[in-house]
Amino acid sequence: MDMAVVELSRLQFALTAMYHFLFVPLTLGLSFMLVIMESIYVITKRPIWRVITRFWGKLFGINFVLGVATGLTMEFEFGTNWAYYAHYVGDIFGAPLAIEGLMAFFLEATFVGLMFFGWDRLSRVQHLFVTFLVALGSNLSALWILIANGWMQNPVGATFNPQTMRMEVTDFYAVLFNPVAQAKFVHTVSAGYVCAATFVMGVSAIYLLQGKWTNVARRSMMVAAAFGLASALSVVVLGDESGYTISDNQKMKMAAIEAMWKTEPAPAGLTLVGLPDLATQQTLYAIKVPYVLGVIGTHSLTGQVTGINDLLLQADQRIHSGIIGYDAIQKLKVNQNDVAARAVFEAHKRDVGFALLTKRYVSDPRQASDTQILQAARDTIPNVPVMFWLFRGMAGLGFGFIAYFGMAFWCASSCQFSKPWFLRLAVLMIPLPWLAIEGGWVLAEIGRQPWSVDGVLPTFLGASSLTIPQIWTTIIGFTALYGTLAVIEIRLMIASIRKGPIEPHYPVAPAGSFTGFVPMPAE
Repeated sequence: MDMAVVELSRLQFALTAMYHFLFVPLTLGLSFMLVIMESIYVITKRPIWRVITRFWGKLFGINFVLGVATGLTMEFEFGTNWAYYAHYVGDIFGAPLAIEGLMAFFLEATFVGLMFFGWDRLSRVQHLFVTFLVALGSNLSALWILIANGWMQNPVGATFNPQTMRMEVTDFYAVLFNPVAQAKFVHTVSAGYVCAATFVMGVSAIYLLQGKWTNVARRSMMVAAAFGLASALSVVVLGDESGYTISDNQKMKMAAIEAMWKTEPAPAGLTLVGLPDLATQQTLYAIKVPYVLGVIGTHSLTGQVTGINDLLLQADQRIHSGIIGYDAIQKLKVNQNDVAARAVFEAHKRDVGFALLTKRYVSDPRQASDTQILQAARDTIPNVPVMFWLFRGMAGLGFGFIAYFGMAFWCASSCQFSKPWFLRLAVLMIPLPWLAIEGGWVLAEIGRQPWSVDGVLPTFLGASSLTIPQIWTTIIGFTALYGTLAVIEIRLMIASIRKGPIEPHYPVAPAGSFTGFVPMPAE
């Protein structure tokens, strides 16, 4: 396989995935914020909460449509750009995606229309239930997709079948309750909730700075402050669980995140900042917090976090073991009843994926030299400086959101969001959750390299047999299409925000005579 084709295929998927993920977090978070706002409306029966819910629901709808449209493209890319990947692991990977389409997507599609057009046709409680089902469907979509992605990070519940030459499900329960998938789901949706809360805070702050729709803005910010603080705390707490699952299942990713070349005595310290130096295999000017990494990574004071060099030696050993298993597979292809070959395969099948790493340098892994095997082992080390800094940027933003929403919670009770400096801060905060979320996705995917399925299928073997001009054509086409959709999305969102939460049921005072809604009886 031409590595240029592989890298361009990765670039195309990264571009489409990262663009799609601009919409997903806001959809996840806004859906449940709508449930909270409408619940307040149902309980209090105050018309202003109906106005608030419908306004944020309109922004949710614009974002929802773009998220669905951009997500469909990615599923087709598995067949067009990653054909061998789809063939090799499609029995496992395809099942969660199919369930997502049948269960979650259809649930959203069925009830989203009722949510938007059923306000005057359903009772308050019925409409709240519909809104809840839309939120549930959105989050179930994320669950099934992250189950699929979690299996790529930790391929449990499946085994290689030498008769079909494919991976097959052996325990769907294990796939479903994969600890990596569960940790990724709760961490990802919590990040989406932080994103939505920050968005609501920022847009509401714009209204307060302009002196418009102040009743709606202050109430929205109160909901967002509480929702955002709980979500930001969840992101950090659940991030600890993600760290534990990574250290248990993806030791090389953890070592690269910490730029830890040598295994340290337990419990290892956590490097806050430093400069990873690949030449000397040291982190220069490192500032460490003792014991923290060991506690996070192993949930104990005695567990070790293995360093890169030791993991490199383990990879070298697994490649040698995998080559033996690969040889047994070739014998089973000739004679499925070869009992001796079957026994050898069963003993070494766990490492066959490592043998496939050598195919980058030699067509038959059995012909690989020690030098080629060592080079293939080195390929298991991801980009250490990128991993190191992406994680610290993401973690720093995570703790920053806790401080921000804690400040917002205090501001809600003490000054009713009347401080101009805080309102300006809220506006500036709007893009930061997206930076943290996109950085987290890049961290997870780069950290898995060189694998498309960790320990099972190298990325370079999963790509389709395309030409470089074909891939460049699709990259340019998707960039142009998505760029156009981005312009449309931004213009629609800005137009809706500028129009504001105006409801035809309630008169609005002439411009300049009043800064919010005309007082209602329920107010």
